[in-house]
Amino acid sequence: MMTRRLPLAGVALAVAVASSMRAQTPQPATPAPARPAATDTSWLPVDRIAAVVGDRPILWTEVMEEINERRSRGLQLPPGDSAQIVLARTVIQEMIDEEVIVQRALRDTSVHVTDLEVTSAAEAQMKRVRGQFKSDVEFANALRSGGFGTPEEYKRWMNERARRNALQEKLFAKLRQEGKIVPVPVSEQDVNEAFEKAKGNLPKRPATVTFRQIVVPAHASDRARATAKAKADSLVVELRKGGDFEQIAKRESMDPSSKELGGDLGWNRRGQMVAEFERWMFALAPGQTSPVVETTFGYHIIRVDRVQPGEVKARHILIRPHIDSADVAAAKVRADSVLALWQAGTNFDSLAARYHDPEEEKGSLQPFDRAQLPESYRTAFEGKGTGAFVEPFAIDDPARAAKKYVVAQILKADDGGDYTLLDFRNQIRDQLAQERGMRRVIDQMRREVYVSLRI
Repeated sequence: MMTRRLPLAGVALAVAVASSMRAQTPQPATPAPARPAATDTSWLPVDRIAAVVGDRPILWTEVMEEINERRSRGLQLPPGDSAQIVLARTVIQEMIDEEVIVQRALRDTSVHVTDLEVTSAAEAQMKRVRGQFKSDVEFANALRSGGFGTPEEYKRWMNERARRNALQEKLFAKLRQEGKIVPVPVSEQDVNEAFEKAKGNLPKRPATVTFRQIVVPAHASDRARATAKAKADSLVVELRKGGDFEQIAKRESMDPSSKELGGDLGWNRRGQMVAEFERWMFALAPGQTSPVVETTFGYHIIRVDRVQPGEVKARHILIRPHIDSADVAAAKVRADSVLALWQAGTNFDSLAARYHDPEEEKGSLQPFDRAQLPESYRTAFEGKGTGAFVEPFAIDDPARAAKKYVVAQILKADDGGDYTLLDFRNQIRDQLAQERGMRRVIDQMRREVYVSLRI
């Protein structure tokens, strides 16, 4: 256990509980010394025993450490002595529960926690907390305000917390697996009351949008395609003359993801590649090389390295036709015509079959948080409601090193706002049932060990 000086912000709580303790403790007949000023905490009985679990005492300083840590995560001390005493006693009861569980886990020889698990969890938590502050100075100041002297002290505290948390989690995982935690039935009134209690702390429901889209890619001109095809044909000739496939791929391929790997695509099952490419890949025997194969990406030369049931390990060389600004402008014109046809009533599926880039999703897509959409989508969808069409907007097309255009329709726009009971009813019911099942188990553990509340 670590001891520390109480921060001034915690003095009111300490005074309130200390006063309660003194009221329960016989006082000597001799006159008491004068009470120090409120900012002088040296007189407070901070080393009193708050509770005993088994043979392990829970000290008042530990209670304050727990309260201060919660304050560092946003806990606001309630006004008034009586409310602060209630808070302290609630925290002590929770600390008793935790100690009972930890002691049970330590007695269970099948529950193991490694130092690596503890260190990893503590470091991850330390990193998350540190990431909330702009500088080390701001972080250190926040820790001091929460009662921690230094970041190193906080890290040691976090290590101990991580170990205790891991012991509790593993014990309860074992009990669940053994069927010893049984959910307790929950009434509709219980669910309603839990929601009313929690709704003030719920975040706002984000504004979401559901949409379908037709993505119109730019197509290379006939001249550019012919030039790329001629290049690919010349590489086939080079390979047939004994050229090294991997070296040629590193030198010539326009696929950035496989170029430096000598064209290696790894193992692939059916349905992972575009149809034209896949037909050749699964038709070739190990060691065989395809002729030039055209797909929406350009011109490929494919070599199969290995085959096993349902999978093929292959390489390829990609030669991509050059797409210039005129090709991109033509794509914009096609996108405009798609929008006009769609608004005039042409079937979405027929338009998608003719114009949509098969590498892109179409519709209907699940609701997206508007704030999490890519900037191009977020800007284009701004102010658009349910049923609205979205005029073509450009997005990057890495496969063709160009731009392509999105034409979309908003299927449903939700402005967000407050969550309702309907949003959480099933979740609350399940959580309450699990919590009450766990409460039964913890209460049984408490009956099996000596517990004494001293405050």
